[in-house]
Amino acid sequence: MPSIRLLLCLILIFIAHGSFDWFINQPQEAGVDVPSGKLKSLSFAPFREGFSPLEEIFPLPEHIDEDLKLLADKTESIRTYSSLGGLEPTPDLARKYGLQMIQGAWLGYGLKDNRKEVDALIKSANAHPDVVKRVIVGNEVLLRGEMDVDRLIGYIREVKRAVKQPVSYADVWSMYMKNPKLFNEVDFITIHILPYWEDEPISVDNASQHLEKIVKQVEDEARGIAPGKPILIGESGWPSAGRQRGMATPGVVNEAKFIRGMIQVANRHGFDYNIVEAFNQPWKSKLEGVVGANWGLLSADRQPVFPLTGPVTENPNWTIHFAIATLIWLLISATYYKKLAPMSLVRVLTFLTLAQVFSVCLVTLADFLWYTSYSSWQRLYTALLVVANAGLATLLIRRNYQMLAEQPGSRGLATGLRTAYLLFILLALYKTYGLTMNGRYLSFPVEQFAIPAFGVIGLIACQYLSQHKLNGRLLAFDQLVGWKLHGRLDKVIAYGLSLSIVALILGETKAFMDGRDFIQAHPGFSDGLPFALSYTLHNQQLLSWLAGLLILSLPFWTNGDQKQHA
Repeated sequence: MPSIRLLLCLILIFIAHGSFDWFINQPQEAGVDVPSGKLKSLSFAPFREGFSPLEEIFPLPEHIDEDLKLLADKTESIRTYSSLGGLEPTPDLARKYGLQMIQGAWLGYGLKDNRKEVDALIKSANAHPDVVKRVIVGNEVLLRGEMDVDRLIGYIREVKRAVKQPVSYADVWSMYMKNPKLFNEVDFITIHILPYWEDEPISVDNASQHLEKIVKQVEDEARGIAPGKPILIGESGWPSAGRQRGMATPGVVNEAKFIRGMIQVANRHGFDYNIVEAFNQPWKSKLEGVVGANWGLLSADRQPVFPLTGPVTENPNWTIHFAIATLIWLLISATYYKKLAPMSLVRVLTFLTLAQVFSVCLVTLADFLWYTSYSSWQRLYTALLVVANAGLATLLIRRNYQMLAEQPGSRGLATGLRTAYLLFILLALYKTYGLTMNGRYLSFPVEQFAIPAFGVIGLIACQYLSQHKLNGRLLAFDQLVGWKLHGRLDKVIAYGLSLSIVALILGETKAFMDGRDFIQAHPGFSDGLPFALSYTLHNQQLLSWLAGLLILSLPFWTNGDQKQHA
């Protein structure tokens, strides 16, 4: 009879888990299919893992050749951002595969580097007029504050005198509005419209309307200065992974929705566009975190991130993850099989459910962190964190069993649990400090602390089942006599975690209110605060992280006021 009860619990949890995973990973509608044929243009940077312009490790000619061959049947044109840095063979290789180019020159602080870039752009444009159809002098140099507009105009005029192709400058749309003299200087207006990065982030459902609205604003502004000048949407796209901003949520399905919607808008209104970007760029993680490395239509290993037609699945590998998590869970179940036999149905179900939750959290953590690791150090951190979470899960499972079996707790287990939680809490406070002070490019580490958070919930549930009440001491490692860290330090931990919640809300809200475009739209503090706070509280990733911090703080609120128990 106990074996049948245990088997029924296993079958029930297996079916529930499988059904849940199947349901949340159903293919989703991502908008109208992209019409057959090639895309107009894709941003092209052939940097693979281990290559980076920041470290001056530039792509090899064979990499460019392979990438352009892959893109030849996907796009009519490519946009490059530099004419140096290993990209010199690009025009000849683009000709080989029937691709046209919008070639750029990268401008920044360095006058000598700017000189080399401009000279290389002029030389390439004149040598490859059949391939290089348009040129762009500088990319977001005004946004970065690395050059004033008059010096930029000087470079634009120099290139216009030296080449026959149309010449432009590329920046976010608001930079053109703030520097209207640019309209007269360029042959075509190149604006970047990235709803995710707006100072007031736009949800993916409203992104297409935002695109139309911005293009119309720029057209209206240009009409009075340089009527009839064509507009190129030089960058528009959506990240497939990374931190949420307001209601702008990265994701594979959302990227597909945006790209498909943008192409529909462009075709309907005759907009000229360039999608950012062809390939995910691992090197950008050093500048913009996970989100910066995940804007590609193809991954860093040159695989499609999503299809341009048909339904889209957020996690196409969910069956593999389900299988691995189930295998880990079955190994845990086999280890405790005989020990669980005397327990009641509810207690067996609770133990096995918690074991399954820990297994799923561990697989999710390993998969996500490994996918978003782009260097040896990041992979080392991933390995250490997976080991740490696996170790904590092992301790929690042992303590869950002790409580459900009403066995006395061991001092060694209690010490291990408390030490592990203190280390995770220190890491959580460090992560929250970074998010509070400068979190624009930092992801919310929800996956990294899922096991500690669910562990607290599990210990509370097991205590209630074993004692039929909650006596204030929520965690096993706080029920020992004479533990020297009890008391004042516990309250410090509790207050620290709780204050970090408030600090993060304030930091995220302030980040919105500091945006230049946000200030222009909402000049007064009282006017801007409700909008900024709304964007903060609509961030589901942020709210999940705050909930995790709150859960981690629960065991430490009452410990200092309780007498020790044996």
